[in-house]
Amino acid sequence: MQSSDTTKASASSSSNSEEEASIIDSITARESQKTAEQKAQDKSTCEQYVQNGLKRDVTVQFLYERLLKLGCRPPDDLIRCVDCGTKPVAAGFGVVEEIDVSTTADSSTTTTRKANGGNSSSSCAQTQQEINTLIAKQNDGAATLKLLPDIFLCQQNIQNETHARESMAHELIHAIDMCRTKMDPINNCIHMACTEIRAENLAGECHWLRELQRGRMGTNFVGHGAECVKRRAIRSVKANPNCAEKAADYVDAAFDRCFKDTFPFDRHPNLR
Repeated sequence: MQSSDTTKASASSSSNSEEEASIIDSITARESQKTAEQKAQDKSTCEQYVQNGLKRDVTVQFLYERLLKLGCRPPDDLIRCVDCGTKPVAAGFGVVEEIDVSTTADSSTTTTRKANGGNSSSSCAQTQQEINTLIAKQNDGAATLKLLPDIFLCQQNIQNETHARESMAHELIHAIDMCRTKMDPINNCIHMACTEIRAENLAGECHWLRELQRGRMGTNFVGHGAECVKRRAIRSVKANPNCAEKAADYVDAAFDRCFKDTFPFDRHPNLR
């Protein structure tokens, strides 16, 4: 009898476990579908913001047209909405192109070019880990790197249309800087600091209203813009492993000149 009771209890426990597993599977499937629907909605909303920005926002239109006048015709998909996963950023600029340098048996050198991750329309152009790996390869002499123009908005992190347009303006300023100069932000940390300072300053992200929304204004209204630009530029420069250790020093070195540089605007957009 005892053996029989044990068998029944075991069967009952197995049945409960299977039922529980079935419920968990059902919930997982439902949540997975919900996530897919949310991703689709995020992408649709982001893409609408991009189109609205290109068609209606005077700052975005001005920057895009200026890029063309400088002789740099961007690809049709220059600005893309992508799923950035858990990456805590709103947008980004550039795909790091890897030029592999290999030596053959006869000691001749060959190169192979590839843009790691740059052709995906659904996922973030490149992860920080991928970029770090590429920079490490270059530092070891196994490759040389080049930044290709590419703008992506992280569809799940764009808060609203204003946020999207500011992000587009920020990245378009990077594109203009790349077009008008021989900017090398991967290897030249002053170059990276300068373009980040200009983008933060001119895109509207450090307007006092934006800082107030972030809870960073306090009672210090004088000089808040410069402080915001410097803070955000340092954070961006730290993302480059070549520059991370002395990011604040690079931003300080470039700040005075680059903060005053309002190109392609004749004066700061907030003063127009």
